[in-house]
Amino acid sequence: MKTYLHKILFLILLSCSTASYAQQSEVKLQHWQDSLASLGKAMFSRLSEPERMQKNFTFVKTLVSALKEKNSFQYPFTKLSMISILNSPDRNFRIFSWNLPLDDGSYLYYGAIQFPGKNGELQLKPLLDKTFEIKDPDHASLKTDNWYGAQYYDIQKLADNTYVLLGWKGHHATYTQKVIEVMHVAAGGVVTFGKNVFTEDNKLARKIFNYTRQASMFLKFNPQAKRYEFDHIVPADPKLKGNFKYYGPDLSFDAYNLENGSLRFQPDVEVLNPIRGDEDSFLAPNRKDIKKDSGF
Repeated sequence: MKTYLHKILFLILLSCSTASYAQQSEVKLQHWQDSLASLGKAMFSRLSEPERMQKNFTFVKTLVSALKEKNSFQYPFTKLSMISILNSPDRNFRIFSWNLPLDDGSYLYYGAIQFPGKNGELQLKPLLDKTFEIKDPDHASLKTDNWYGAQYYDIQKLADNTYVLLGWKGHHATYTQKVIEVMHVAAGGVVTFGKNVFTEDNKLARKIFNYTRQASMFLKFNPQAKRYEFDHIVPADPKLKGNFKYYGPDLSFDAYNLENGSLRFQPDVEVLNPIRGDEDSFLAPNRKDIKKDSGF
């Protein structure tokens, strides 16, 4: 009887100890979150560019410190509305991404992929933006240290260990990009960006849309139809082909259907009540409001 009571007492004490440790960890993460929220707001304030860069540098270091807390993978960081935090549909990882606006109208991108480590330990892969060093981004297979930076706002699973990310990319002072990125996670957590899953071009690794900064592009996943629906982007005049500051939606729509691990292109689809501009207002806090009916 004594042995039985000792076992019960041990289990109760162990349970209390575990709960107490979890509470302490959450309190620490709440403090980290408050610090990150303050730094994040400063990054998008009207500080000088060097000051914004310094705030971002501190933000990165603080985020890494926060994620070193045990079981941080489960902490949602709901106050960090200035960055994107996406969980993979299978909960195998989550991806952080954000932008830093520069005075010349371009952006730098930062990110990291967090995996749930053993015993709650940190497993983090930083994403290093090398946009302007990538010669052929449409067709390049890239690693985490050679990333075509973007701020992601949607993630879906395409096949085993393969995911599709939608990203916003304030690329240039006069034109913007949106990206359909394909991400693959191999054994050992090796991450590759870019994969030939687009049926209209078997060499295409990712789909990049270029359009004027004065417009807004619709690009969203339709879960009912199991497809990506998006604006058809064209130049305002055929003579302006290649001059992306004159590109925009023509109010028709195309789609990529999810089929057997591929993205099958389908032109001229019907899209009901598309809402434009919501991603942009979230991902670029300082950008002016965009009319929802933007197009040519």
